Amino acid sequence: MSRSKWHIQTEEGALTLARSLPVRFDVSAQVMLPRCSKRRLAMQIRQDMWRLLQNLRGFSPIVRVEDAGDMLRVTAGGRMDQRAFPKGKSEEKLRDMLAGRQKNIRWVTYAGVFCYE
Repeated sequence: MSRSKWHIQTEEGALTLARSLPVRFDVSAQVMLPRCSKRRLAMQIRQDMWRLLQNLRGFSPIVRVEDAGDMLRVTAGGRMDQRAFPKGKSEEKLRDMLAGRQKNIRWVTYAGVFCYE
């Protein structure tokens, strides 16, 4: 059985899924979503983010999900190695991905909420 290469940090009201430690957001975007399983939500967003930015050399994905009242605040992005990278374009892609209604519905449904308002 293979061992997961992902670090999952939990603290009061928050979960962070990261490929490498320490966690550092060199590029990021945020979205508010309905409450659901933080772990399952983070895993789904991480998969779509990786598909979107997999050609960005030196990228190490991070997803942080934290309580924000009756919603969840999701910060998706990642850490870059020391190379120069197109930060503005990468953040724009992340914002577009996180704003996509169909993806939001799929993520939240998978993570345990079966209605989306």
